[in-house]
Amino acid sequence: MQTVTNTYNRKQIIIYRLIISGRYIFAMLIHYWIITKLNFFYKPFNFLHAMSTLRNTVRLIGNTGQDPEIMNLDSGKKLAKFTLATNETYKTDKGEKVTDTQWHNVVAWGKTAEIIEKYVTKGKEVAIEGKLTHRSYDDKNGDKKYFTEVVVNELLLLSANK
Repeated sequence: MQTVTNTYNRKQIIIYRLIISGRYIFAMLIHYWIITKLNFFYKPFNFLHAMSTLRNTVRLIGNTGQDPEIMNLDSGKKLAKFTLATNETYKTDKGEKVTDTQWHNVVAWGKTAEIIEKYVTKGKEVAIEGKLTHRSYDDKNGDKKYFTEVVVNELLLLSANK
């Protein structure tokens, strides 16, 4: 049984590498060969699920630009909003060091918002993972405004508590 399992694992690795390299049809043929030749039941890797988890995923590490704005909604849900600054440093052709700062609007709901309320303040370094959302609204003058934000589903506090 050990030999069959090792053979299966080696073949499965080959399938993953073929799919990553874009040879999906060839990978499926090998997958079929494994099923018919090794002749035992196993749970195949769900390729579509793996790829769908990569869709619309944002990961950022940066410093908060302000104290989070916390709102308690009528429905009982808690909402936290803040901005996050991410920095990229590079050197120009002349050797000058340049820092480029990008600002991101961040929103968190529920338990994540409660953690942000307790532990996150202006200047704290955090890592977040979430999804990018776009929305629009009409301002007081009737002009359409567009807004992009990251909706957090994972939060990691990187700064030490002081």
